[in-house]
Amino acid sequence: MHTLISAADLAAFLVVGPAPRILDVRWKLGGPPGRAEFRRGHLPGAVYVDLDSELAGHGEPADGRHPLPAPADLQAAARGWGLNDGDTVVVYDDLGNMSAARAWWLLRHAGVRDVRLLDGGLAAWRAAGLPVVEGEEPVPAGSVTLTLGALPVLDADAAAALAQDGVLLDARAAERYRGDIEPIDPRAGHIPGAVSAPTGANLDAEGRFLPAAELRARFEALGVPGREAGGGPETPGYDVGVYCGSGVTAAHEAVALTLAGFTPALYPGSWSQWSNLPGRPVATGDAPGGASARG
Repeated sequence: MHTLISAADLAAFLVVGPAPRILDVRWKLGGPPGRAEFRRGHLPGAVYVDLDSELAGHGEPADGRHPLPAPADLQAAARGWGLNDGDTVVVYDDLGNMSAARAWWLLRHAGVRDVRLLDGGLAAWRAAGLPVVEGEEPVPAGSVTLTLGALPVLDADAAAALAQDGVLLDARAAERYRGDIEPIDPRAGHIPGAVSAPTGANLDAEGRFLPAAELRARFEALGVPGREAGGGPETPGYDVGVYCGSGVTAAHEAVALTLAGFTPALYPGSWSQWSNLPGRPVATGDAPGGASARG
């Protein structure tokens, strides 16, 4: 099963057909929404997807900033993108696929088998001299049927246990992991026992994913064993867990882990949920255990 597609291969795909459904998932923390950028130039045939309103639910702070959407809401959104059962889907953004990975993970989790990231995103498409189009065209409604549950998911208790008994990776920037800064969530630091693994280190200078062997070496150095190396019964169905600020860039780390040959479990609530849950301990500093305090 393919995870990535190059700009050249996607361009050829569009010529020979059948054309995939292309989703533009431009988004930045704090906004503004990416629709205006989409209208100024996007891949031919692409549909804009709003991460905040279509790829996330909305609830209390204790649910996190980007909880998983209700299955019915995600299905309605996907039908609005023109998605049908059996479609190949290609997703991209203009930020090294940091936001597009959320769509990749969520659609895979919802049972869409063939979802691919445009490696290098919009920058790679433009660098290849391929055309972009302006504006926004109406899309015929699709009829896809989605059911969440195809990929492993962690709740707060499972993430806490995995951080102590297995490997839980923190995909945020190192300064947020250490607790030096916290620009948006109520407490600074990390889940005790989690290992710092900033997701930006999975990309090369052009914003493309590193080769699988390099990614695997990176994650093995961080302690990810893989089930074939003796992963224990405390991690059924997956090798490693991953979280970030709100479950968005954790999906990007999940892509890198998948490319490396691991099976990751995602903690969708991530730090935005953990730091809002009374009594959950917080660690600071470079070490996984760090200096701990309860909130």
